[in-house]
Amino acid sequence: MAAGKRTKVLIAKPGLDGHDRGARVVALALKDAGMEVIYSGLHRTIDQIVNIAIQEDVDFIGLSIMTGAHIPITQRLFQKIREKGIGDKAVFVGGVIPSRDIPKLKEMGVAGIFPGGTPMSEIINFFANAKNA
Repeated sequence: MAAGKRTKVLIAKPGLDGHDRGARVVALALKDAGMEVIYSGLHRTIDQIVNIAIQEDVDFIGLSIMTGAHIPITQRLFQKIREKGIGDKAVFVGGVIPSRDIPKLKEMGVAGIFPGGTPMSEIINFFANAKNA
């Protein structure tokens, strides 16, 4: 990321998951930490999420998933990222993520994984460390 450029984050709610309280809380915390945050709104398809990421030229694509479908949704996201040639966008996932699924998500290429209850400071530090990397 270019020095002096504000970190730009997309927080997306894929599929039929209508629980967005956590996504909104994270979005507000990231804004308060000085990042530019785009919230997709509810019920987005992977195509819509990737198109928003391209249009908004975000640095990070975040998925907030409460349905337990984080593995197939994330696989589809990475497939679409490859198709569109936007592999420079880091992906993070939050929500109901069982610890047994964390290695699989990391193997897919997920840069940050934030199960429910992750302290906000840990999430903000993830972005600060990624920005300095």
